[in-house]
Amino acid sequence: MDQNEIAKVYENNLRAFKKGTSLSESIDYYTTWSRTGGYEKDLIKGGTYNGPIEAAKAVGKFIPTDRDNVKILDIAAGTGYVGEELHQMGFLHVDALEPSEGMLDIAKEKGVYKNYILDILGGKKYSIGTDYYDCSVVSGGMGEGHIPCTGILEMIRIVKPGGIVVIAMREEYLNYVEEYQNKLEPMMEELEKEGVWEKIDRRIYENHFVGKTGVLFLYRVKDKGVSGR
Repeated sequence: MDQNEIAKVYENNLRAFKKGTSLSESIDYYTTWSRTGGYEKDLIKGGTYNGPIEAAKAVGKFIPTDRDNVKILDIAAGTGYVGEELHQMGFLHVDALEPSEGMLDIAKEKGVYKNYILDILGGKKYSIGTDYYDCSVVSGGMGEGHIPCTGILEMIRIVKPGGIVVIAMREEYLNYVEEYQNKLEPMMEELEKEGVWEKIDRRIYENHFVGKTGVLFLYRVKDKGVSGR
């Protein structure tokens, strides 16, 4: 892609993360963007967008065997990029949670998920049991107007002790998205002090999206009962 094309891709993506955009407006935008074919044209997995690959690699590294029995929830699954990667690795029980009907329709066409949940994280349309999954993973769901800090509590709740939570996001969001600035990582660290989970990995990687660095967090869930949350 030349610089003009990259600028257009960046602008299209920015519309979904624009400050002041409501959740419903963002969901509607994702649906339109995906149904016109623009989403997968702009966010090319392994090209302009590497977050899903990094997230799936982290899951695969932590879970090297018995993958056909592992239950995973792909949060903000989009059109199924993370699901595709996990499926190729032999993970056969992956569910997709995605609030945009247009995005989820495309994910369904790929056949890499067991269940398709049209809802937001912590939503009311579908009830996910506590300690149900072995892993929750999100790539691209963190940003302005997207998953709030409190969303990590839900990511932890649905994962059984010994399971993992993987988050891949744009690194700069930690510094300028008001919801995360001086809040997200301190909250993660506080949960670790409380014994809710333990950090396995935190690393920076290149080209999360159009050259922007990403940050990947991997935590192992521990005994959630020790916390008063």
